[in-house]
Amino acid sequence: MIPVPKNFLFGEDHLSASIALAIAQGKTKGSISEETREKVVRSRTIVENIVEKGHAVYGINTGFGPLCTTKISKTETKILQTNILQSHSVGVGTPIASEIAKLMMILKVHSLAKGYSGISEITLDRILWHIDNDAIPLVPSQGSVGASGDLAPLSHLFLPLIGLGKVIYRNEEITTAQLFKKTGLKPLELGPKEGLALINGTQFIAAHAVKVVEKLHSCLSQADIIGTMMIEGLQGSVKPFYKELHALRPFKGNIHVATRIKSFLEGSEIMEDHIDCDRVQDPYSLRCMPQVHGASRNAWLHLKELLETELNSVTDNPIIIDEELTISGGSFHGQPLAMAIDYACLAASEIGNISDRRIYLALEGNSPGVPKLLMKDTGINSGYMILQYTTAALASENKGLCFPSSADSIPTSLGQEDHVSMGSISGRKALRVLENVEKILAIELLTAAQAFEFRKPMKSGILLDEIHQKIRTKVAFADKDRVFANDIEAGIAMIKDKTIIKVIERVSKREKLDLSTPYSQEFENY
Repeated sequence: MIPVPKNFLFGEDHLSASIALAIAQGKTKGSISEETREKVVRSRTIVENIVEKGHAVYGINTGFGPLCTTKISKTETKILQTNILQSHSVGVGTPIASEIAKLMMILKVHSLAKGYSGISEITLDRILWHIDNDAIPLVPSQGSVGASGDLAPLSHLFLPLIGLGKVIYRNEEITTAQLFKKTGLKPLELGPKEGLALINGTQFIAAHAVKVVEKLHSCLSQADIIGTMMIEGLQGSVKPFYKELHALRPFKGNIHVATRIKSFLEGSEIMEDHIDCDRVQDPYSLRCMPQVHGASRNAWLHLKELLETELNSVTDNPIIIDEELTISGGSFHGQPLAMAIDYACLAASEIGNISDRRIYLALEGNSPGVPKLLMKDTGINSGYMILQYTTAALASENKGLCFPSSADSIPTSLGQEDHVSMGSISGRKALRVLENVEKILAIELLTAAQAFEFRKPMKSGILLDEIHQKIRTKVAFADKDRVFANDIEAGIAMIKDKTIIKVIERVSKREKLDLSTPYSQEFENY
C-alpha cells in the first residue's frame, strides 16, 4: 500500500479509497484551502444572483422532480431547501455503520468543495465539524434507488444541519437537539439550492464501494495465501503457477496471483518431497487459482478504477458552471458504480465458492498422509466434516445474493425518474457477500492449517511456516472433536484483523524477500 498523507485538501487533492478511509479513521486530516473557499464563494454568489434575477433554474427557484415546472418565489427559496431535507428523509431499516456514514460526509465535502454546487462556506464548515468531531448522523440503510442520487440516505445524513435527526456522539446515540445542548451549536438556515446540493449525489453508493474495495482486497490477498497453504497441505503441484504458462494467456490478475503463489512456495521441503510423484494434475480448486482468483482480481481492479473517478467527481444537480450556464443533467445517476459493484459482488462470491471446494477437497483423504476428515481417529470423531457444511451454506447464500441489483429499475417521481440504478442495494449486498466470504476463508484457514500439520517434520518455506506458527497461537491442532465454533470465531477474527497478511509483510521485510509482481502497483494499492 502507498502511505496515506497526513493532510488532505478537499476539492483540490486527488481522493482514493485508502485516503477516504484514512480520513474516516483519523489518520489523515482533511481541510479546505483559501483558494478552494474562493471557488465555493464564487459558486454561491452565482446561485444568489439567479434568485435575485428570477430566471427559472431547476432546484434553485423551482420545485423538485415532477414539480420542476412549479416556480418558487424569492422568499420561499430558503423554505424549499429545508423542506426537501425533511420530505426526503424516508429511509427505513437498520442504520448503516457509522464508518460508512462518515465516509459519506467525507465524499460529499470533497464533491461540494470543487465549487460547482452553490453550497455556502457555513454549511461546508458545519459538515467538516461533524467529521472532525465524530458526530456521525444515523442513516437508515434502505430507501435509495440510486438516482437521482442517494436522496433518502443523504437527507438523513444532513438532517442534523437543520437541528433534526439523530447522531452517534462519544459512543452515544442522541438527538441533534441534545448534541446542540452539549456543543453550543445552532441549526443552520439553508440558502437557495443548498438542500438539493446536499441530497443529490452518489455518496451512499460510493461510500459502500470504498468498503467493498477495502474488504475485497483483503479477501483476495488472504485467499491467495490460504490457498497456497492448502497446496502445501495436500501436496499439490507448483507447475500451474509457472510464469511460462501465464505468459501465454496474460491476464493481469492471473499473472499477479500465480507470481504470488509461486513466491509463497519458494524454499518448501514439502514441494521438493513429491517433485517426482506419479500424479499428473490437481483438481481445479488448486490448479486454477490463478484463473479464478485472477478473474476476481480483475473485477476488483475495474471497481477500484471506476470508484476513483467517482470520488473525484461532482455528482449533484444542477451544476453551476458560471454566471451564464447552469446545467440540469444526470451526473447523480448511480449506474457507473452500480454495475461495477455487482461485478465485484460476483467476484467476491467466487472466492468463497472455490474456497469451499478446497475445504471439501481437504476432507476427502485422497492426499497421501492426510487422513479423511483431517483427523486420524474418526468414527467416534467427526473431524472437520461439519465445518464444510457451514461453508456450503455460506457459499449457497452468496450465490442467491449475486443477482445484479443494477439489472432492475422501478420508475419513481411520477415517471420523471423513469430509470434508476438500484446501486445502493448493490453496495449493501456486496458487503453482505464479503462478510460471508470472510467466514468461509476463516474455515479454510483452519482446515489448511490442519492439513499442513500432517506434513511435519517437513517444513514449508519461511513465509507459510511462520503463518502456520501464528495460527497455532490462536487455534490448537485438533486430534479429537471439540466445539469448533470457537475455532471458527478465532479464525474470523484473524481474517478481519488481516493477521496472515501482517505475517507476510513482517517476514518479507525481515528476510528482504521481493514479493512484487509485474502488476503489484495496480493490485496492491487503492
